[in-house]
Amino acid sequence: MDKLRMESPDMTAQNIDRIAALFPNCITEMLDEEHSTQEKKAYKRAVNFELLKQMLSPDVVDGDEAYEFTWVGKKAAIVEANKPIRKTLRPCMAESKDWDTTENLYIEGDNLEVLKLLQESYLGKVKMIYIDPPYNTGNDFIYADDFMRSQEEENEQMGMYDEDENRLFKNTDTNGRFHSDWCSMIYSRLLLARNLLTEDGFIFISVDENEFENMTKISSEVFGRSNLRNCIAVRRGIKNVQAQFDTLSSLSQGHEYILLFSKRTDSRLPKLFSVFDEKKKGKWDTFWRGTDRPTMRYELFGKCPEKGQWRWEQGRTKQAIKNYEVYLSNYSKEMSIDDYYSCVLTSSGAKTDFVRLNDEGTIQYYVPPQEGKLLSDNWMDIMMTGTYTVFDTEKSLDIMNRIVGWITKEEDIILDFFSGSATTAHAVMQLNAEDGGHRKFIMVQLPEKCDESSEAYKAGYKNICEIGKERIRRAGDKIKSEIDVVHKDDYAALVQSQQSNDQKVMTGFDSLKSSGVLTEKGYTYKDKDTKEISRITYSAEDPNDFYRFHPNALDIGFRVLKLDDTNMKDVYYAPDDYDQGMLAALESNIKDDRTDLDLLFGCLIDWGLPLSLPYKSEQIDGCTVHTYNDGDLIACFDANIPESVVKEIAQRKPLRAVFRDSGFASSPEKINVFEIFKLYMPEDAGDITKRVRVI
Repeated sequence: MDKLRMESPDMTAQNIDRIAALFPNCITEMLDEEHSTQEKKAYKRAVNFELLKQMLSPDVVDGDEAYEFTWVGKKAAIVEANKPIRKTLRPCMAESKDWDTTENLYIEGDNLEVLKLLQESYLGKVKMIYIDPPYNTGNDFIYADDFMRSQEEENEQMGMYDEDENRLFKNTDTNGRFHSDWCSMIYSRLLLARNLLTEDGFIFISVDENEFENMTKISSEVFGRSNLRNCIAVRRGIKNVQAQFDTLSSLSQGHEYILLFSKRTDSRLPKLFSVFDEKKKGKWDTFWRGTDRPTMRYELFGKCPEKGQWRWEQGRTKQAIKNYEVYLSNYSKEMSIDDYYSCVLTSSGAKTDFVRLNDEGTIQYYVPPQEGKLLSDNWMDIMMTGTYTVFDTEKSLDIMNRIVGWITKEEDIILDFFSGSATTAHAVMQLNAEDGGHRKFIMVQLPEKCDESSEAYKAGYKNICEIGKERIRRAGDKIKSEIDVVHKDDYAALVQSQQSNDQKVMTGFDSLKSSGVLTEKGYTYKDKDTKEISRITYSAEDPNDFYRFHPNALDIGFRVLKLDDTNMKDVYYAPDDYDQGMLAALESNIKDDRTDLDLLFGCLIDWGLPLSLPYKSEQIDGCTVHTYNDGDLIACFDANIPESVVKEIAQRKPLRAVFRDSGFASSPEKINVFEIFKLYMPEDAGDITKRVRVI
């Protein structure tokens, strides 16, 4: 019976496999010094990079010159990103909220190591990543990664650890590697983050002027320059302290940047609107434009421009004329064109153009009612910094609402691995409450100590994680308390009373359903007095009785997981280092302080299962059996597991099963486990050895 690895994937080995499949002639062997002894030499696969470069070039490769962005420590950062680790994520139920039902995660630990552990569980599953990494100001801490330095060199450079032995240091501008250290830190993390994005996923990266150029180059290398979709300027919201001086060294920096990259070049962005305080009515505007394209000049209503052009190509224009004729024939006596467009067409999801010849002989096109304007990459209408917490560098909730609401929907996963005060989590919960979505968040944050002179520390928060978790708790409770519940009997009257004047009034629940205005997703209305846009959706609890968003359907919880050393003793990874006498004295290869829940989540990571799904624990013949997500994995970590328990687990036909190695007294008993699973799962007999493991 094979054992689970209980370590993060070795991505270097995976990359070598991919290269070997394409270019087998570029794979060679080299001495494996780590596993070699004087008596026996060990060898490992390696890539002949000189030959690989030639295989990928149509010309003769001569020399090392190439256009690239590099710095001291770049290659070491790649090695560090690919290197496996023996770590795990330990559940912390006491600090969690709604542990049993939530699908949100809050993970404490070094994000480089956390990203490694998430590689298989969330590979290609994250729709959006937002990060606000520490700006390289000379005062911010930097994660001091290994980068192949000796312990002595590392200690000399860092000079400090936090209370959990996390490696931190101030990257002051007196450091000769001021930029290099920061570049290496962010580079290794972006390499791992890209793997987690869905094929149509996006990443937003906040950065200031200190590392703007470097961040742009690094991100362009990781995601591809063609995938840079926007550089968004956002108002910083600071006072101009330079006003007190007679002369200036430079202009005041009143904004920061958000870089937006897609994973794929062909990904399309939804349109992004800024909502007006008051909805603008529709209008008719001239169809002629001053730009001069001969191909866009054609006869229309007996007219053809000698210069300039028509606004649209001929096929679209002809359809727009027909659309207006339909309105005149069927709807013009009942409602205005604004009512027709807003109520009938918008509710059905139709995109319709209108073109007419007015009474004065001018050809016009219809500009529909506007609730907002299309935004550019200049977001000076909102502030970059927030004021929700006492966290010094808190990001604006308005910024996060705009970003998350723009890119994500429904069941999407949002990741922030520099989560800070958890503004991203706050935005996810708020948007879910507004549109009835079920977005999930994953927050990752190192428990960096708060400065004792800071307002956060004075308020009782000893580290950043405490701030973030408390913010999620309070924000979630507030959001949930503000959600209204509407009963079916009052529903039709509510909709009728709160419809604006520019919407066609339809009474009764049945008429709303049959008209298509009320869809399976719900109905959006705008109150004419408050201008408040509200969304009515069906309750996940009781779709027959409640409409709008039922509070109990909103996920405002989070599972807390904390990065820790592996659950396994050293003997698990290096049995050859122990003699027979030492092995006999070890009753288990699992550390004594680990619980069943620790082991279960360790198996989820190793097997690449999501960490937020439901599970149950039950007693079967005196043994504790854990079932994860209705059979994705069934585990029993008890000692001396009887055959009856194995049979019961096999009868349930799980996708995966795992037992403790010491749960069986002998090898024959382990072999018998396979035979039992083959008996009850004959259709999957060939996969049994892969689906049943021990730790």
